[in-house]
Amino acid sequence: MSTRTAFDSSTAGVMADIAFIECELLGAARARARAKAPAATRGKARPKSGQSSPATAMTGRRREVVVGGRRVKTIDVHAHCVIPEAYALLGLKVQDHRGPGINEVGPRRIREMDAQGIDMEALSINPAWYRAERDLATQVVKIQNERLAEFCGKYPDRFVAFASVALQFPDLAVQQLEEGVKKLGLRGAAVGASVAGDEFSDPKFHPFWAKAEQLGVLIFIHPQSTPDLATRLKGNGWLANTIGNPLDTTIALSHLIFEGTLDRFPGLKICSAHGGGYLPSYAARSDNSLRVAPDMDTGIKLKKKPTEYLKTMYYDTLVFTSEALRHLAAEVGVSQLVVGTDHPIPWQDKSIDHILKAPGFSDADRRAMLGETAAKLLKIKR
Repeated sequence: MSTRTAFDSSTAGVMADIAFIECELLGAARARARAKAPAATRGKARPKSGQSSPATAMTGRRREVVVGGRRVKTIDVHAHCVIPEAYALLGLKVQDHRGPGINEVGPRRIREMDAQGIDMEALSINPAWYRAERDLATQVVKIQNERLAEFCGKYPDRFVAFASVALQFPDLAVQQLEEGVKKLGLRGAAVGASVAGDEFSDPKFHPFWAKAEQLGVLIFIHPQSTPDLATRLKGNGWLANTIGNPLDTTIALSHLIFEGTLDRFPGLKICSAHGGGYLPSYAARSDNSLRVAPDMDTGIKLKKKPTEYLKTMYYDTLVFTSEALRHLAAEVGVSQLVVGTDHPIPWQDKSIDHILKAPGFSDADRRAMLGETAAKLLKIKR
């Protein structure tokens, strides 16, 4: 049986419909439709130019996403995993990590991706090794990057991955990034929003940023809460994550802007989790800060207004509501947005529908957010 849900809106670009169709009836349904259609109209079912008709179809177990009559390869840039052997070296237990199946990259995960309509995931591992000594950090990163490469080799049409790097030792991180990209085929690096209390704008990290710029790869920033506020973030609501994570990203991006890191490395490709934290929600305040408090100017002269740098970075779409997505796109540009699910941590399992149903976007906008932009950044064939 097929079911059809229609969404009526006067807003331009709103999805006309979403159809979920079971595969065993798909052929019969198409045959009936052809038989009923007048001969003159057969083969002319595509929308007129400028008309928006995104849709999704469930074909067998795998949900396929079609926007404006075109199949879209959907790519999730924010998907987690852990490697048990590496975790054990750090004295950590997989069962203490949130996310059912986070240590399994295989059939279970692929089934979940199929149900969500995710064709490919860019796997990343949140850094738990930034305070480890050099030999241990080297061993952990080696295990993780080799295993990530194995996953991608086994399922090349479903996974790519970000390298792990030991940023507390910038020279080592440079080597690990280059080896991960050139030898293992990884597509960039996943990093925290700070390194053992040090901001990424610290000059000691310049060699890493220079290498990332040289390689032309994406750096995915995922926050690790804000430990300095641990006492205030206690209590109900899981505030260490709920507030702490977006705040961590906000601080990191603000330092990269105001300390001139993005001017020094203009070719950097940076993508932030959770829609860039709070920064895009209150961005214009940054443009006025030094005008209001000129005594806080340290002498670093930026080449652009702070808000203009937001349009040079990338952000995932894990912002939950249509209005939040609309505002994020208005602040940074649709061209800077990519799907992020946080899979398998269950923040959002409707990330595809989040984009398909949000009003005000064109078919081209939706295709870009769903996968086209990520494919370019991660060098994935479409």
